Amino acid sequence: MKVVAFSGSPRKDGNCERMIRTIFVVLEEEGIKTELVRIGGSLLQGCTACNKCYENQDETCVITSDCLNEFVQKMIEADGILLASPTYFADVTAEMKAFIDRCGMIGKANGDLFQRKVGAAIISVRRGGAIHAFDTINHFFLISQMIIPGSSYWNMGFGGNPGDVEGDEEGLATMELLGHNMAWLLKKIHS
Repeated sequence: MKVVAFSGSPRKDGNCERMIRTIFVVLEEEGIKTELVRIGGSLLQGCTACNKCYENQDETCVITSDCLNEFVQKMIEADGILLASPTYFADVTAEMKAFIDRCGMIGKANGDLFQRKVGAAIISVRRGGAIHAFDTINHFFLISQMIIPGSSYWNMGFGGNPGDVEGDEEGLATMELLGHNMAWLLKKIHS
């Protein structure tokens, strides 16, 4: 089994990645392979609503000027998907939104590619707006017919500067429990 995490933060080794790594420690202890992919700062183009993905039905987007098709393939191959984003003006980053829109269209156009995969949202936030960003990602999972594990609280960590989330004990404990619940769910699905 494998879980791939996509970080929408433009900061390498920022708070999103630190929370992802907390989850990865648990998943790896449970024998689940992990991979981190940075999409923040990659300048993913938004969906142009051309509907070519419905026309072609080849599991790809006709826009080839960025890495989205590579990301879609990683999602297809994964059993679990983590999407992480910092909170920008009470929502996900522009790259994460472009990712959601285009992957969502490709998934729907090709018979619900991500159906029954396990998906979890991770949000880093300085102060407020995290629930809206959390909902944005979860709406993508739900319309994609994915299965969402929970934790002891919403999957968010507080910190403005890179590394600040390390001081959010409850946030890190939430990520650790999310890792355990995700591992449990993946094993139940694949047993």
